Amino acid sequence: MTRIDYRLFAALALSLSLHLLPLLPDFNFDQNARSTAAPLTAELRVLPAPPAAPPLSLPEQPKPASEPTPKTPKPAAAKPTEKAHPSSPTTWTQTVREHLRKLDRAGQFYPAEAIVRGLEGEVLVLLIIDQAGNVSAARVEQSSGHAILDDAALRAVRALQSLPDDAPRQVVLPVRFRLK
Repeated sequence: MTRIDYRLFAALALSLSLHLLPLLPDFNFDQNARSTAAPLTAELRVLPAPPAAPPLSLPEQPKPASEPTPKTPKPAAAKPTEKAHPSSPTTWTQTVREHLRKLDRAGQFYPAEAIVRGLEGEVLVLLIIDQAGNVSAARVEQSSGHAILDDAALRAVRALQSLPDDAPRQVVLPVRFRLK
């Protein structure tokens, strides 16, 4: 048993001396290699800016030849309805706000679990809107940090339908979740 202790002590002493050897001021591993080596230089270079991501767009849908051009007086029929309801939205942003308020009043906007847990946040959602004013694609561009809020924002904006003609074809929409 004492032989094992001596071996362990000898191994520890050898390891310690080998680790401390480079720290001695007069010890050089190889003087010839150091004197002939070129000095080490470093240079900082500015990286070029990354290329901008191509814009996300949908291909144009060709109109069928059998479909007549939209010269029917449907917009004229919609205007009296707007005048009858002065609070009805006129721009696409007002339409989106009204849609989200309607979902909130119905209890379908803010998830109950998020309310119980006290979660708040803002989700940036990229919307792709087709010619008919419906959301054809949506994805989270910047998360709120809570998956439950991100999913609720996607559900809410994917339900958007019949947005006015002034709605852009693609837009990043902030969806805020705040507790009252």
